[in-house]
Amino acid sequence: MNSTLQNESAGVEKGTEKQTFVMKCGGSTLAALPESFFADLRDLQSQGTQPVIVHGGGPAISENLAKLGIETEFVNGLRKTTEPVLDVVEMVLAGSINKQIVRLIERVGGHALGLSGVDGGLIQAKPASNHAEIGWVGDVTGVQAEIIQGIVNMGYMPVIAPVGVDANGQRYNINADTAAGAVASHLGVSRMIVVTDVPGIMKTVNGEKKVLPTVSVQEIEDMIQTGEIYGGMIPKVRAAIACIHGKVREVIIVDGSEPQILSRVLKGETIGTRIIRMQ
Repeated sequence: MNSTLQNESAGVEKGTEKQTFVMKCGGSTLAALPESFFADLRDLQSQGTQPVIVHGGGPAISENLAKLGIETEFVNGLRKTTEPVLDVVEMVLAGSINKQIVRLIERVGGHALGLSGVDGGLIQAKPASNHAEIGWVGDVTGVQAEIIQGIVNMGYMPVIAPVGVDANGQRYNINADTAAGAVASHLGVSRMIVVTDVPGIMKTVNGEKKVLPTVSVQEIEDMIQTGEIYGGMIPKVRAAIACIHGKVREVIIVDGSEPQILSRVLKGETIGTRIIRMQ
């Protein structure tokens, strides 16, 4: 692998060189994504842009828990994770969902390699501060960026399931948005794209809900306080805020059903909501 591609893979942008970007795809969005979405990923990869994918799988986890008769509940948008729930989380995220995404990418001619945050200690974690309430949910303490770099250098899109691990081998359920933000921060990429089933962050203006094209961190905090951002959207924007450090300049929330959404965002089209760092 030559030094130019290594720089591109590390997220370094020079002139017209292509770049790495981290994409987070929510579980509720995944099943509805058209084949053209994965073809767009393939095209970006073939053109030299390096996607790194972190995915969720909430609906599939809930479906499997129900089938197995395991009760589950949510606390402030995060799944309470007991040991039996954790078994199912890992089975679904690192197993069926992860491999489904890899198959979808490979089917359209892309090249992907699936792994979880446990593999090689990729995502290092510790108990979340409110673990007494939410169980085996973890906060990310580190990301082995060189593993991701190595996969990219071999010509594959890393597809990462957000299960973390600590030094003692204890597994943790990591919120996918949080995991994606940590991956973006540790890779030092310039942007993270959050693919959802909503067109962006909405705000009521003159009685009508409108997508905010650009929003600052402080504006997000204000909207959380007023209740305009609520539920599962809170961890999305919190993760976005957390990863806007170092070389990460912006996080873009988009609707995955939009045609060629990734290519359009990377070309600079104004679509979705860009969360920006205040200058």
